[in-house]
Amino acid sequence: MADFMGLMKQAAELKSKMEAMQAELEQVEVDGSAGGGLVTVRLSGKGEMKSVKIDVTLIKPEEKEIVEDLIVAAHADARRKAEALVQEKMKNVAGGLPLPPGLKLF
Repeated sequence: MADFMGLMKQAAELKSKMEAMQAELEQVEVDGSAGGGLVTVRLSGKGEMKSVKIDVTLIKPEEKEIVEDLIVAAHADARRKAEALVQEKMKNVAGGLPLPPGLKLF
């Protein structure tokens, strides 16, 4: 019975740590860029897009498709960084245990 109580205590502690990490992720922001920095996208730690910055040299009607592709690439870069950040924080919360494949936190 003591083992069960210890397990319940660990589960409660893990839940508390997860809630704290989720709150922290809302405050963290990561930048992704594409085109050598011509396009930059900022995401929250949960993957919400916060801003897009486009270098003025790209603002030409004939380069519209290039700019659109660079925005998508910058977003993907920022998203990968956000996911890596979440993975690292989860390792800290879970005592170094890796997340199961496919587990999404946002």
